[in-house]
Amino acid sequence: MMQQFNLIFVYFEYENKNRSVVRKLLIVLIAVGAVAVSCTTNKKDMKTENPFFQDWNTPFKTPPFNKIKPIDYLNAYGEGIGQQQAEVDSITNNPAAPTFENTIVAYDASGALLNKVNVTFNNVLEANATDELQKVAERVSPDLSKHQDWVLMNDKLFQRIQTVYNNRAKENLNSEQMRLLEEIYKQFVRSGANLSENDKSKLKMINKDIASLTLKFSNNVLAETNAFKLVIDQKEDLKGLPAGAVELAAQEAKQDKKPGKWVFTLQKPSMLPFLTYADNRALREKLYTAYLNRGNNHNVNDNKTVIQKLVLLRADRARLLGYKTHADYILADNVAKTPQQAMDLLMKVWKAALPVAKKEAAEMQQMIDKSGQHFKLASWDWWYYSERVRKEKYNLDEEMLRPYFKLENVRDGAFAVAKKLYGFTFVERTDIPVYQSDVKAYEVKNAGGKHIGVIYLDYFPRAGKSAGAWMDEYRRQWKPKGREVTPVICNVGSFTKPAGNGPALLSWDDVETLFHEFGHALNGLSSDNTYYTLSGTSTPPDFVEFPSQFMESWASDPEILRMYARHYRTGEVIPDALIQKIRESSHFNQGFTTVEYVAAAILDLNYYMLPNPKNLNIEQFEKESMAHIGLIPEIEPRYRSTYFSHIFTTGYDAGYYSYMWSEVLADDAYQYFKEKGLFNKAVAKSFHDNVLSKGNTVEPMKMYRNFRGQDPSTDALLKRHGLK
Repeated sequence: MMQQFNLIFVYFEYENKNRSVVRKLLIVLIAVGAVAVSCTTNKKDMKTENPFFQDWNTPFKTPPFNKIKPIDYLNAYGEGIGQQQAEVDSITNNPAAPTFENTIVAYDASGALLNKVNVTFNNVLEANATDELQKVAERVSPDLSKHQDWVLMNDKLFQRIQTVYNNRAKENLNSEQMRLLEEIYKQFVRSGANLSENDKSKLKMINKDIASLTLKFSNNVLAETNAFKLVIDQKEDLKGLPAGAVELAAQEAKQDKKPGKWVFTLQKPSMLPFLTYADNRALREKLYTAYLNRGNNHNVNDNKTVIQKLVLLRADRARLLGYKTHADYILADNVAKTPQQAMDLLMKVWKAALPVAKKEAAEMQQMIDKSGQHFKLASWDWWYYSERVRKEKYNLDEEMLRPYFKLENVRDGAFAVAKKLYGFTFVERTDIPVYQSDVKAYEVKNAGGKHIGVIYLDYFPRAGKSAGAWMDEYRRQWKPKGREVTPVICNVGSFTKPAGNGPALLSWDDVETLFHEFGHALNGLSSDNTYYTLSGTSTPPDFVEFPSQFMESWASDPEILRMYARHYRTGEVIPDALIQKIRESSHFNQGFTTVEYVAAAILDLNYYMLPNPKNLNIEQFEKESMAHIGLIPEIEPRYRSTYFSHIFTTGYDAGYYSYMWSEVLADDAYQYFKEKGLFNKAVAKSFHDNVLSKGNTVEPMKMYRNFRGQDPSTDALLKRHGLK
């Protein structure tokens, strides 16, 4: 996923794409852990000591993580807000008539310091949160919301932008400049610039409440994920588990000060092997039930009330801005355009996938019955019995594959694909500071050897890291006043850690995830745009997932597998017989995979297509939504409401369908590569030049047509999933 950050800031960053402002921020005795800051702090000393107020002398001006303290973020936010306030005042008080340069370009370039601290803080908070950082987030959240509203509802600023927009035919703008003007004008209108003063006041209060609630939701999910641990003290309860999973559980127990025991957590690298291999059905149920009930335990971390308020506030905001529902508001700015268009695609896939999932469930029930056991297949059984069906039908299981997917080999395979397609090379740099010891940094160069960016790779779970995987930007590529600013990108995951003295061996799902997030990274690294607002991965959610879904397809191609899949002990290239088994089983369990995803995407739209969602009973609403589409009880939606961070905190509200929408493009594009040759230079150049490097400078579907020469078809998607 393209992680659009912890959504105190996602709303700020994704909705607005600038870096914005509050007139004056007084920091008066703010406690951050054991630190207190007074408004009487010597400003000169603060600026001398705070890394954000200095020019970074690190390689490629990357963040000096080892020098940044939690209080530095807090002070830099205050200064950054004040600086952009002054910059906006300078634009609005300019006596010259509004022009593209003195208004639009000036606005696009404003808020450099605030953006610098915001993206750095956000990324570290998501990947390595501490109590101190969470307190900083709680403190700055309302100030950022207020600041954003001050900018986007600034009458004087909007009047200048509107004047330039109305006179755009006279400005002699090129296509990128015109796109910037149109996007910024739309940004302001969609953020309430045309509202009455009374409605603006209402909107500001809504935005403030949304910012606080999204942060609360995120903190609750993290707390719930970390709170549960399945502690095993009887060796017989480990029966069926691979040695690597047992060893990792022993390491977890040792870290948890429970020597001689085994601990399994709700992090997927720990949970999924247990659900897949543990013979003890009662313990599988216990672990999976704890996972499903995160945020739904009627305790201080319960998210049901948070969801009620968030859904209602977003609906209220949409109506205030002139839209029927929040889904209408969001999708008007997406490729899909309307909620019905998105729902139509989901239902088309749903109708094809549900019968396949039912057939898969029947096969597993048959296996249970044949074994002489007398119980009905349940959701916590699916991984266990699907793995047995796979082994029976294809003589293949995950443990046969893992030895060929050493993390470093898979990573280097992704690097090799990028080099063969686009000429990129990745050079590890140990002199670039990192925020955690197991993070690695790489310099990226193009085919001519020119530096084009930096990427951090952070692949292992930790207590302070949000679950899942994502790409993000510490710095976005752009060209202020003709000066080239190169991107600093991160790929973050939660893959299986090394066990004992052995390497980290990935599951097949991990392999595809690594390639997926790397596709986002290539999008950010390839950016070649002039303006900040339009650069990098700033496209709509239902297009931004296209490059990542596309890259994911390369992981399983036989030609690519032979490039990176080598046995970690012998160095042997993955045998053709095993590749054939992977290909034969490629449609296996696709009913389940597709149904659990589409169910979650439909649940998302159901929440946000409500015009007036008052007094929602979250559990009942979710149950009725799933019953309406006929979801079978053996499968749960990929995300239950109370931990569905995509749609409540990370910028995919009314947009989780985006993965499927983008996959239509990705599968169609990959099929085109297959027809022309996987490493066809002309096709690769066209994809790079028309898609990866364009940012949001061109209407998304026009980008696709410029590359492909035609609109995409859903045929390749349905075939890939074995649904056609």
